[in-house]
Amino acid sequence: MQEIIEMIWENPEKIQDQALIGKVEEVISGLEQGKLRVAEKINGEWHTHQWIKKAILLYFKIRKMEKMEAGFFEFYDKMSLKRDFESKGVRSVPPAVARYGSYIAPGVILMPSYVNIGAYVDAGTMVDTWATVGSCAQIGKHVHLSGGVGIGGVLEPLQANPVIIEDGAFIGSRCIVVEGAIVEEQAVLGAGVTITGSTRIIDVTGSEPVYYKGRVPAGSVVIPGSYPKTFPAGQYHVPCALIIGKRTPGTDLKVSLNQTLRDFQVEA
Repeated sequence: MQEIIEMIWENPEKIQDQALIGKVEEVISGLEQGKLRVAEKINGEWHTHQWIKKAILLYFKIRKMEKMEAGFFEFYDKMSLKRDFESKGVRSVPPAVARYGSYIAPGVILMPSYVNIGAYVDAGTMVDTWATVGSCAQIGKHVHLSGGVGIGGVLEPLQANPVIIEDGAFIGSRCIVVEGAIVEEQAVLGAGVTITGSTRIIDVTGSEPVYYKGRVPAGSVVIPGSYPKTFPAGQYHVPCALIIGKRTPGTDLKVSLNQTLRDFQVEA
């Protein structure tokens, strides 16, 4: 299948062939069912399957605009929406929207929120009110995306990793995670933290700061911060993220998340 997608990508005029259109649709169906995913962890490292991203972009080309109606709501788009949440074991609260070609695992709760094509949301995760999960983002098991969280989509460039939120992470209200950043297992982001590919993530728990970029280490408790930077016009403070502690194991996840936030006086 990968060879066929690569061939179509290099020869776009062939996309008119109905048999090849069927192959592109087969890839999107695989994403829809969770049999394929844009990125996966192999030997402890995340790897992105560029050919699947290509299939998504080709799918946009073969789809035609159409009107869709849901009660009083009307939409006009190329992409249909996910259906049959009951059989999938997914709780979807109106007006939650998930596009066809995203995978939502059993046990996920979608409050009024948005999940884009190519995204993967694993079992037991909560996508809270007005949270968005962008194209190809990978969300692990038992993750909590709090109200208004923005998980960015990374469909292009093809070689770029999508945003990845690993198992058990807690992302506080109005956090933004974009540009292929990785939030590792059990990490806690307090309200309003922004993590981009270039954000300074500074561990301030020791006698000397330890710097990270594009990755929040497992179990970290993170709050918004700033540091001084000199510009031609003077010195100003620019945003960063501060690691102020580590989560402690041994208690139930839902209890420990709230307790962790209380321990470090972090707002959820």
